[in-house]
Amino acid sequence: MKFGVFDQNDRSGRPLVQQYEERMQLAELYDQLGFNCYHMSEHHATSLSMSGSQSVLSAALFQRTRNLRVCPLVYLLPVHHPYRLAEEICMLDNMSNGRFEFGIGKGASPHEIAALGVEPADAGPRYAESYDIIKKFFASDVLNHEGKYWSFKDVPVEMKPLQQPHPAMWYALAAPESTVWPAQQGMNIVCGGPVARIRAITDRYRAEWSKAQGPDAREPLIGVNRYIVVGETDEHALQIGRKAWPTFYENFIKLWRKHGTQPVNAKLPPNFDELLATGHAVAGSAETIRDQLTQQLEEGNLNYLIGSFMFGSMPHADAVASIKRFAADVMPALREIETVAA
Repeated sequence: MKFGVFDQNDRSGRPLVQQYEERMQLAELYDQLGFNCYHMSEHHATSLSMSGSQSVLSAALFQRTRNLRVCPLVYLLPVHHPYRLAEEICMLDNMSNGRFEFGIGKGASPHEIAALGVEPADAGPRYAESYDIIKKFFASDVLNHEGKYWSFKDVPVEMKPLQQPHPAMWYALAAPESTVWPAQQGMNIVCGGPVARIRAITDRYRAEWSKAQGPDAREPLIGVNRYIVVGETDEHALQIGRKAWPTFYENFIKLWRKHGTQPVNAKLPPNFDELLATGHAVAGSAETIRDQLTQQLEEGNLNYLIGSFMFGSMPHADAVASIKRFAADVMPALREIETVAA
């Protein structure tokens, strides 16, 4: 079992300069405590994210850490120029001495896509074409491509990533039928959806991975994201989560509310206790967290746990204490969990 971090970096209510510095301090802590990777989202025109440029944030994180890997999860390909993004990936991978990874996606919010001047109806085909271009960039010294949205003719490719043929890639999915393509592409995955459905996704992914990559291929990282609050007691953790969550929820729903719509996927409840009931969050003492996550990870046949330890208006000191308790009293037990073949 490996452990990662997922951070929306949503607006906390504190000055932005303070929020950025606190995130850097948390990254240093994750690095010291042996976490594998820091994952961050990409959002625009919404207080759900104060880090609209993941590449800028990644570069800063690499300067403050020594072993922690960093992974945008995901780059929204429809809104990026693919050649420019491929160059940034190469730069980050070399500047970090091979600690960079990246995820790809088309975006969950049509309002964010539209805010950047892209027609939401074009998001799917732009995503597919962009990914094709980025793969060509990594594989060739000259880029040639004639597409609907971008065209390149005999364009020199002057840099390559340090990790060959490219850094590890990630994909987020929420249904078993979505496993075929990322398995063929050799990607690590993060599973979404209700707890009861995750095992169906992980079993199918292992089967598709073996079919596409061969029975002797390495096992990919198959993860799930959970909001995690480890307190001195169960009640202490619940108080922290209940107080911080309303701010996060308002950030999450703000742009949707502005447009009079609701998220189609990845819906979240306004109440922290409702979030706990779905299994998407765990809050309690180290013993409580250990028991709940052990059950979820074993039943889901997962080998990677991504924790969201900081969200909403949570005080920095509370997040630091929660993370330290998790690393000292939860991680050692969870690390012993073993997965089984599909």
